[in-house]
Amino acid sequence: MQTRALGRTGLSVSAMGFGAASFWGHPAFPEAEARRLVHRALDLGINLFDTGPAYSRGQAEGRLGRALAGRDSSALVVATKAGTRFQGGRVRRDMSLNAIEASLEESLRRLGLEVLPLVHLHGPAASELTPDFLGGLGRLKDRGLFQHLGVNSFDPAVIDAALALPQIDTVMVDINVLRPERVALAARASAAGKGVLAGMPLAMGHTAPSRLHDLRPSSLWYALRALKNHRADISAGRRFRFLHDQPDITGPQALLAWVLGVPGVSAALVGTTRLAHLEDCAAAPGLALPADLAARIAACQARP
Repeated sequence: MQTRALGRTGLSVSAMGFGAASFWGHPAFPEAEARRLVHRALDLGINLFDTGPAYSRGQAEGRLGRALAGRDSSALVVATKAGTRFQGGRVRRDMSLNAIEASLEESLRRLGLEVLPLVHLHGPAASELTPDFLGGLGRLKDRGLFQHLGVNSFDPAVIDAALALPQIDTVMVDINVLRPERVALAARASAAGKGVLAGMPLAMGHTAPSRLHDLRPSSLWYALRALKNHRADISAGRRFRFLHDQPDITGPQALLAWVLGVPGVSAALVGTTRLAHLEDCAAAPGLALPADLAARIAACQARP
């Protein structure tokens, strides 16, 4: 697996990371299968795992911790979130220092780690990134709770605010063929010395043919979530269906090759519940996107 520097952190991460979230972390998905995916990811050379206390109705962190138990974690970069949690049947947001401290301590316990390699503030407002707040986070870092601090947001204004802060080491943002405007954002982040992690690199499956005919619980879960929350992206994704009809590269590989070709991107985070899908995606780092395919993607992105 190709590895890349994560900004100026000194960390080296696999170009593809494993997203331990969504249906992968739900009790409806067998834990043995979830563990098998993590172990295969390790075998494929993936050392970056991303999760969070609010993911999968609060189940994802613990499941990842159990899957990694007994494995050598010295070279792993396990990234989690702070500022959100799942409680009372919904995701609750709390960016107070007390809540973040408690969240980090719980994440360490659930993940079975002595220190968290990377923590992303999960959806902070730019106005919350104050000197007092960042100073408090620095004290938690000095206590040994975490090593590196990032911001996870899909709001470009928040990311731009984070780029000016020396305390912020990485940014995580949605980067995929449906978000060509993120190319400039990734360039700004890289120029500021920040590591850039691409979330949703497969555009949440919106470029692929409809999955409503697929009766597997995971496929139905993702399809229904898309219909509920991402109808505009479903529509935009149709123009990229051609990516899934190429003779020498699969659709997921083409999508990942485009994202990993964005200057400044350190890694693309992929979540999956299928072993074949994981292995297909893991072959993407290092693949060159054919010039004619890149031109066709750019033409589609230029359409209003």
